[in-house]
Amino acid sequence: MHASVRSAAVNGIEASEVIVELDAAMGLPSWTIVGLPENAVKESRERVHAALANSAFTVPARRMTVNLAPADTKKVGTAFDLPIALALLAATGQLDPQVLRDLVIVGELGLDGAIRGVRGMLSIARHVARSPSDRLFVPHANLGEATLMAPLVERLVSCATLGTLVAVLRAGTRPPVDMPTHDARPANEGLDFAEVIGQFAAKRALEVAAAGGHNIMLLGPPGSGKTMLARRLPTILPSLSEDEALDVIAVQSVAGLLAPDTPLPPPRPFRAPHHTISYAGLIGGGRYPHPGEASLAHLGVLFLDELLEFSRRALEALRQPLEDGRVVITRAQRSVTYPARFTLVGAANPCPCGHAGDPAVPCRCSMRDVHRYQARLSGPLADRIDMHVFVAAVPIQDLAACAAPTPEASESIRTRVEAARMLQRARHGGSTPPVDADARDLLVQAATRYKFSARVYHRVLRVARTIADLAGVTAINRPAVAEALRYRTVTTEDAV
Repeated sequence: MHASVRSAAVNGIEASEVIVELDAAMGLPSWTIVGLPENAVKESRERVHAALANSAFTVPARRMTVNLAPADTKKVGTAFDLPIALALLAATGQLDPQVLRDLVIVGELGLDGAIRGVRGMLSIARHVARSPSDRLFVPHANLGEATLMAPLVERLVSCATLGTLVAVLRAGTRPPVDMPTHDARPANEGLDFAEVIGQFAAKRALEVAAAGGHNIMLLGPPGSGKTMLARRLPTILPSLSEDEALDVIAVQSVAGLLAPDTPLPPPRPFRAPHHTISYAGLIGGGRYPHPGEASLAHLGVLFLDELLEFSRRALEALRQPLEDGRVVITRAQRSVTYPARFTLVGAANPCPCGHAGDPAVPCRCSMRDVHRYQARLSGPLADRIDMHVFVAAVPIQDLAACAAPTPEASESIRTRVEAARMLQRARHGGSTPPVDADARDLLVQAATRYKFSARVYHRVLRVARTIADLAGVTAINRPAVAEALRYRTVTTEDAV
């Protein structure tokens, strides 16, 4: 006999329908799974057989052929265990096939019949929600992300074990779904810009970067506070919108990083990979493509501490994501696209010894060593970093001064950032803000003197526009361009 069950597969962060067909024919007992299954899918026959036997169902000694349609698309993961088991029960007369007609089913099976969670459930829920009548079976471990799709909540089915699910399907009932509570917590709880003494120029630059989503490079000697500043950038970023939160959760779910206790909606991501990370770890890849740190930082911050110590190949691979906001991973059998629209924050020492430009400690490096060290950041990649800020060490006297003024808190800075972003959203799709004649003349003079490329010219203009938004002015004026040029022309060479 033959039976089919509707399921779904995830490609990137988008899901598509997969039909699980099973034919139980007379012949020597065997299992064959076709439809481009990878190893985890092929191994499902062992899990399914044990789960059915341990749930008191009969597994006839027949020749089982499982087809995962469309057959020319690679199938990855363990989400097909449960639909294969139900297709077998339907094909062998132990379950009425009609009860499965409007149900999309995904889930991994334990050997005892327990139903376990799978990756990419939010993407599958988004896909199913587009149909007004389809129901979706969701493992208990995935209920948190599935219930974020409000139109689908009344059509969710969830059970803990295979035996319970079959009993529910036979009875034609819908068991109550325990709705999880989504407890949102602030990003980087416990961190605040009020803890940073001094560094007013660097904090101002990070405020501009947060308001406009600009990439920024922090240069300075060891211990000057570069990492401390970067880790507090998410505390001044606006909260994710509903659509943005769904995109972030979808990437984390596909990567298998969405724990049951993850606050939903989540804070903006902050990813800080070590400088020894591989190309595939940073950009994404592998035999079966998975998202890298660039995609895990989508709509958040990708912090590359000791940026000049990263491999040249990994850094150069960031060029496309910084321009397009996405990563495309192509393999022989398929192409996968992951979103990667992040704010890049780099931190680096100005020279090998780290003390170029530090008046307190003399630099021991020759100019040749300094230039060789700086050359690790290529010109095309440096072009894509909008702001370059030198972070000087704070004098010990200022750190120890008890009467020093209290630094501004993150909440106050975030208020200005949110106001600037509201102006940007209101302007989106409208006319471009005008540029004062004096401001344009200053920008042209600087571009000619410093030999700016067209990309750098427009990026400076974008930074100036953000500065004007923070000031609440409609036109890009000369002070805004002058400040933007300071962020563009400060390099490690100026510190030597």
